Amino acid sequence: MEKFKAFIIRHFEKVVVLSVLIVVLLINFLVTEKMAMLNIYFLPVLLAGYILGRRMALLTGILCIFWAIFLALLDPKSFAIQPRPLFITLNIVIWSAFLILGGILVGTLFELKERHIQDLRSAYMGVLEILAKYLESADRYTKGHSLRVADTATDIGMTMGLTKAEVENIRAAALLHDIGKVEISSDLIRKAADLSQDERETVDSHVEKGGRLLSSVGAVLRDAVPIIVAHHRYFVEAVPDVEHRPEIPLGARIVAVADSFDAMITDRPYRKGVPPWKAAEELEKAAGTQFDPEVVKAFKQVITGKFAEM
Repeated sequence: MEKFKAFIIRHFEKVVVLSVLIVVLLINFLVTEKMAMLNIYFLPVLLAGYILGRRMALLTGILCIFWAIFLALLDPKSFAIQPRPLFITLNIVIWSAFLILGGILVGTLFELKERHIQDLRSAYMGVLEILAKYLESADRYTKGHSLRVADTATDIGMTMGLTKAEVENIRAAALLHDIGKVEISSDLIRKAADLSQDERETVDSHVEKGGRLLSSVGAVLRDAVPIIVAHHRYFVEAVPDVEHRPEIPLGARIVAVADSFDAMITDRPYRKGVPPWKAAEELEKAAGTQFDPEVVKAFKQVITGKFAEM
């Protein structure tokens, strides 16, 4: 059931278009005056163009045309008071031309809008990468950490078959997952090895601080904030009541694995980094408790692929 719900959510736009198309086909099949109802086919075609693009609008239009031709051959009387093949053919040809052109026009406008949006996303993702590099430039131990975490998290998301938008949100969150540390003393962050309870709580508060900081920029990073806030939570919280355990976004579970892996393999002032294979083993041991097993599984595929390329 959960997989079905996830499938519906991931392909919601296509499901909506398909549902509308099926309803329209059934309506036109059941009504008597089919010629009068031909214009109803514009609804699924224009909808497909508006939310799925030119290609899907064209395919939807072609399907509608074939369906209309099938109904015309099945019952010519339903397309004219006095069935005349030339009259019916001419009407269907003109209607088909407007149907296809309308779908292509709307689909083209949609794709132009999407291209502009993608350009803006690429620009702001580049700005986030610059910001992450700048924030970490003062500390040689964490230099490049956020960018490496973002690359690994992106690869995990793609391996798990997430949508482009979901992967982009995860990458943005990974680039900024430690931004809350700007409000914490750098000496305290570098110390890290022998922290008191109060100091540990102060360092751990960077996730909430980062969430509040990014919430102030409005809707631009709205989907990244919950990932940043939750990326330090355990996959299975120590809460006896399963129903009341806080839900951790998938993006946060992905960033948690990527963040922990990079932290383990990187040298820190208080310890030496471990080999990648050792870090991968530690992640696998904690799968099902601290980390999501499905994410760890995808992570292993990513790491195996990277080692194979070396």
